[in-house]
Amino acid sequence: MGAYILRRLLLIVPTLVGIMAINFVIIQFAPGGPVERVIAQLQGTDVSATARISGGGSDFAGSGADTSGEAAGGSKYRGAQGLDPEFIKDLERQFGFDKPPLERFAGMLWDYARFDFGDSYFRDIAVLDLILEKMPVSISLGLWMTFISYMISIPLGIRKAVRDGSRFDVWTSAVIVVGYAIPGFLFAVLLIVLFAGGSFLDWFPLRGLTSENWEQLSWPARILDYFWHLALPLTAMVLSAFATVTLLTKNSFLDEIRKQYVQTARAKGLNERQVLYGHVFRNAMLIVIAGFPGAFISSFFAGSLLIETIFSLDGLGLLGFEAVINRDYAVVFATLYIFSLMGLLVNLISDLTYTWIDPRIDFESREV
Repeated sequence: MGAYILRRLLLIVPTLVGIMAINFVIIQFAPGGPVERVIAQLQGTDVSATARISGGGSDFAGSGADTSGEAAGGSKYRGAQGLDPEFIKDLERQFGFDKPPLERFAGMLWDYARFDFGDSYFRDIAVLDLILEKMPVSISLGLWMTFISYMISIPLGIRKAVRDGSRFDVWTSAVIVVGYAIPGFLFAVLLIVLFAGGSFLDWFPLRGLTSENWEQLSWPARILDYFWHLALPLTAMVLSAFATVTLLTKNSFLDEIRKQYVQTARAKGLNERQVLYGHVFRNAMLIVIAGFPGAFISSFFAGSLLIETIFSLDGLGLLGFEAVINRDYAVVFATLYIFSLMGLLVNLISDLTYTWIDPRIDFESREV
């Protein structure tokens, strides 16, 4: 097992480099960029409400603009007319675009290998500090959503498998299918209309992870306030997640129940509970439990973007979206690197979880 883990860890390096290289090349051909972003702000054509020029960019805007109306002849940037060419070069140096792409990519990889992600282009804060600032919101959503969905789905899936074809199985399947068919963001809007002051009740807040007076509350009140803010976002996110895990659990149990060893256990005189939880459970839950780390990472990074936006929760999903829109490549590549690294490590953890649940599985005997 040690050799397998070492091979997987070594494989992370070229995989990460490949992911970063592909996205770096895509960015080179994508229209717009941070330089164009600053130019658009100077020309008054930037319509984004979230972009903010950093201190250095503001200095450029205040002192580097050519107010004589002279066009920057031959500039490769759209909208650069009327700006001093030296100012454009200063912008390129500020964002690192004065270097060849290969040199920039190599420098980025070297910095990222040391977890040096630099500063945000348009926020006066280090990228790593920015990510850490947003992480509690995404961790709260991802962790609780995964935990709640598993706590509901596993018992429900087992019961559906045991009572396969019964009325209980049919009507719960209908509820699950309907729930899965409703997009989470639409259900979130419905919850707001019904319970957050939309048109009916005003029971839940619509902004933030905690109340403004959270620091002044007692610990029991803090806990209640925390879950009070999470109630609607988690309900919207759990809807589709629990449907997937429930059906996966049911199908996994049905597959195991029909195997020969279950018939043998019954023939030995074991009751249904002993057969189900003494023999079937470990094998059937292998794929479900081993998928927990991946399910958490998926909800942590990708599943909460619209929910964060609708409920005004300032997390990693919203941060990544705004970084792409604002062409804040420092944040884009840093989050991509961190998320990819965590995803690769979680895949390894998922494999190791298989061996922890069922020691008969041996990854040493297979090639990576």
